[in-house]
Amino acid sequence: MTSRLKEKYENEVIKSMVERFQYKNVMEVPRLEKIVVNMGVGEAKDNPKSLESAVKELEIITGQRPIVTKAKKSIANFKLREGMNVGTKVTLRGEKMYHFLDKLMNIALPRVRDFRGVSNTSFDGRGNYALGIREQLIFPEIEYDMVDSIRGLDIVIVTTAETDEEARVFLEEMGMPFRK
Repeated sequence: MTSRLKEKYENEVIKSMVERFQYKNVMEVPRLEKIVVNMGVGEAKDNPKSLESAVKELEIITGQRPIVTKAKKSIANFKLREGMNVGTKVTLRGEKMYHFLDKLMNIALPRVRDFRGVSNTSFDGRGNYALGIREQLIFPEIEYDMVDSIRGLDIVIVTTAETDEEARVFLEEMGMPFRK
């Protein structure tokens, strides 16, 4: 079963992007490559149970088992040693990527308190978009009573767009609620 968002991309977004940017070939149209969801768990060095709950929550949110990320360097001020567990991340591709993005744009983001849209300036210069979320409770799968602490998420949407302008128009066509 294909995702609603993938069908929208194939039926509507490709046509409007070709008209707007005058692409000579349909393969030039930007598309989603992957979505990386990262959850940093700073207290994991003191409390290993917090890392387990972060892994469980990220798995519930994305539908895919996350990997545990480790520190690359030792930092004495943070009492951090090289190789210590510091967070979790998931790389979504294919159908799961489209389902997650659909859920993020249509269900989770509107649940953010005082939501007026996501930032227009979070592009990296190569057509990728980064988004920070302050609490994982905006996702409907997370039960409020089962959460031991509120953690933020970093979401990076990687596209094949060449410029930030193409990526912005592409994500707007897909349904991303940017600030006016």
